[in-house]
Amino acid sequence: MSCAAILVADGKVSLLTPEQAAVYEGSGFVWIHLEGTEHEDLAILGSQGIPDIAVNALVATETRPRCDRIEDGALVNLRGPAADESAGSDRLVSIRLWARHGKVNSVTRFPLAVTAQVTAQMEAGQILDPGDLVAAFARAISKQLDPQVADLGDQLDDCESSMEAGNVYRLRSTIAEIRSEAIAFRRFVAPDRDALQTLAGLDMDWLAEEDRLHIREAADRFARMAEELEAVRERAALLHEQLTDLRGELMESRSLLISIVAFIFLPLTFITGLLGMNVKGIPFAEAPWAFWGVVGFCFVIGAGVLAWFLARHWLRH
Repeated sequence: MSCAAILVADGKVSLLTPEQAAVYEGSGFVWIHLEGTEHEDLAILGSQGIPDIAVNALVATETRPRCDRIEDGALVNLRGPAADESAGSDRLVSIRLWARHGKVNSVTRFPLAVTAQVTAQMEAGQILDPGDLVAAFARAISKQLDPQVADLGDQLDDCESSMEAGNVYRLRSTIAEIRSEAIAFRRFVAPDRDALQTLAGLDMDWLAEEDRLHIREAADRFARMAEELEAVRERAALLHEQLTDLRGELMESRSLLISIVAFIFLPLTFITGLLGMNVKGIPFAEAPWAFWGVVGFCFVIGAGVLAWFLARHWLRH
């Protein structure tokens, strides 16, 4: 597990060791970030006066987006895209934050894609207090997720425009994949929205009004994404039903064609089988014109059956 600590004080940004950050009581704002799945550095959390319930939430194996006020701090869990898409079994990975006046502890079991962006903002002096940090994570995660969610809708639009019998099997797998992605996103996007709405309503002295506006903006973006994902899921289900109907019609048309061909050849098979028996008494067995006569007779019967199908409009359907 890697550990990093950044101090912002008097307009200057400094790097601290985990031990220095744990005992720092001066002015400014300290962010201590733990990253990884090992637990040798987690003792730092217990040495900073963090409530046990907050420590347990920070190091929990499984989490969901949430926001709870504990004493004078706020426990905030969010989900966002991973830096490595193969990390973990979930589509989105978690970041757990324990924020209070002057200090924020954060833990990620798998690297979060926006961590480097937020770190750069803090080193540039754009993040000056815990409210700024939490709002920066909320905004960065929502901005990164927004185009990915919109891309799912665009992919469904492409599927709708190419809906035809020849693409049934290819489109079924594509739509199933899009629906699976939407479900995976929807599982955490809606709770992210609820967590940020709860955070924006907390009465904390370290949470400025500007921070609340940024958090509400991110919550609104998450709400819009949740609605878009719900629409994608419903549209995918509808397209899947249409593909099922299209596939059924395709199978019915092929079955009808096979039935028509079989029906045409059924009487012809009977005639040729009857005349092909090796028994005495077959009519016109010695006549030189008998073969062509039977062929012509079969042709007339086949043409008559085909004409009957045409009159019934079966071939048109």
